[in-house]
Amino acid sequence: MRWEGDRQSDNIEDRRGGGGGGGFGIGGGTVGIGTIVVALIGSWFFGVSPSTILSLLSGGSPAQVQQAPAHPPANDRETQFVRTVLGYTEDTWTQIFRANGATYSPPHLVLYSGRTPTGGCGTGQSAVGPFYCPADRKVYIDLTFFRMMQQRFKVGGEFTQAYVIAHEVGHHVQNLLGISGKVDSARQHLSERDANAASVRLELQADCFAGVWAYHTNQAKQIIEQGDIESALNAASAIGDDALQRQSRGEVVPDSFTHGTSAQRVRWFKRGLETGSVEQCNTFEARAL
Repeated sequence: MRWEGDRQSDNIEDRRGGGGGGGFGIGGGTVGIGTIVVALIGSWFFGVSPSTILSLLSGGSPAQVQQAPAHPPANDRETQFVRTVLGYTEDTWTQIFRANGATYSPPHLVLYSGRTPTGGCGTGQSAVGPFYCPADRKVYIDLTFFRMMQQRFKVGGEFTQAYVIAHEVGHHVQNLLGISGKVDSARQHLSERDANAASVRLELQADCFAGVWAYHTNQAKQIIEQGDIESALNAASAIGDDALQRQSRGEVVPDSFTHGTSAQRVRWFKRGLETGSVEQCNTFEARAL
């Protein structure tokens, strides 16, 4: 992936080395090991912090905790890369929003190590991977996750990492458009099976939005090199609900899917990448995913 020398975003909070506060802030009720396992599996990739899930399952609400101190972002290559990709997402979504008569408000991206408090989504922990917190409109990433992704799923490369970041920013776009809020409200009145199905459509749309980002950024900057798309598609396939369940529990339970199958994640990312059209990402009206 070509990215060196391009604009880097200033919307970065670097909390690495600043401590992360306490553990899960869970209110009300008790949480068993089984519930914790469900929360960790359900949010392993591209979801919200498991503490949010745990809090809701235990009858409480997301904990409010003090923010960890931020420091000026480091200047190593990995940090420069994240700042550049975030800058790409800002440029792409600013252009798309402007073309539709709207103003894009970019998220902040928080770099942390181990764990960190959030502004409404409990305590983020590195074990769950990157996540977006709609309450404070921030993306949270422990960069060791990318090395873990290479070790566990044998997928890597900078374009794959950019896809991960773009997916989380896709959730921010959904938040700005009011899509995620509507889905969250609807899920409260649905059965567990139907609520999970709604979550799948939300996640697949974020995959499609990541593809839209890649299309427009490549048009403007020619960032994609040979092998980049294949690596991103391999990552999308590796993190499908069916693949994750098969790896973690040895069986697949479709009614419990929250992110979509490997084939679905690949299909929707490719749709965004090939069309560059937000309108093509309407997973909620698609008859077949």
